[in-house]
Amino acid sequence: MSGTAQDQLALVSQGLGFIAALDQGGASTPAVLSAYGIDNTTYASEAEMFDQVHAMRTRIVTSSSFNGDRVLGAILFEGTVDRDIEGLPSPQYLWATKGVVPFLKVDIGLEPETDGAQLMKVDPMLDDLLVKARAKGIFGTKMRSVVKVANPVSVDAIVHQQFEQAARILDHGLMPILEAEVDIHSPSKVEAEVLLRAAIAAKLGSIPDGRQVMLKLTLPDKDGFYDEFVRHPKVLKVVSLSGGYSRKEANARLTRNARVVASFSRALVEGLNVRQTDHEFDKLLDQSIAEIFAASSG
Repeated sequence: MSGTAQDQLALVSQGLGFIAALDQGGASTPAVLSAYGIDNTTYASEAEMFDQVHAMRTRIVTSSSFNGDRVLGAILFEGTVDRDIEGLPSPQYLWATKGVVPFLKVDIGLEPETDGAQLMKVDPMLDDLLVKARAKGIFGTKMRSVVKVANPVSVDAIVHQQFEQAARILDHGLMPILEAEVDIHSPSKVEAEVLLRAAIAAKLGSIPDGRQVMLKLTLPDKDGFYDEFVRHPKVLKVVSLSGGYSRKEANARLTRNARVVASFSRALVEGLNVRQTDHEFDKLLDQSIAEIFAASSG
């Protein structure tokens, strides 16, 4: 492991703060831009759309409030990794300028719902992407599946796929974040969380000694529900998604789950708008980061 990777590992493992999720891309980009105040009449092509979202993310990460004092890492999507920020490749800018550890979203989207779950689409180019990630200075990866209802067969399928991909990612020297989201609107959310916890616990035993993964999980209905993973020797860190909860609700739930830290997307950028002055934008982002940092430090 390189000196840089060792420093990043130590920061993620021991540092205070949270992981910013700036990885929404593809089909979700129009909704991200719309929430930011940019409607789809302002761009005429997909290329222009991605220019707009990169400008938004550049504005976030170049803000004086966004740095390694409170933000441990940032999850990017491939289009961001391929672009520069202030003249530097985005991952290099994050680490060298901000002290923020770069992660990369490596899934290519979700399969249609089957038996109450959405598995990840199979990516025949995953290994090529992982080689590229290492070359770009990426520390870790993130991949997302979604549980819609409490179905033991589909929950097991999601966890099996996540751990199978994680083994490949670890072989490339990258730290995988396994995101098995339970839909916050699920009619059987509590039951699904019970099934998911059991399935993950069973799979953690298969990780060889000397290796770890990270887990990204929906904020549970039962406080402290994932404490066993927080303490587990094969888990580097447990992070949580906001999943559609408001920032206020997500932070309140997070505070009740000790040593779980945020990896918020929508809750992080809630209220930011393209028409805000830099002062207004930075002030609101600073407030958002301060609140999420406080909730992640419990």
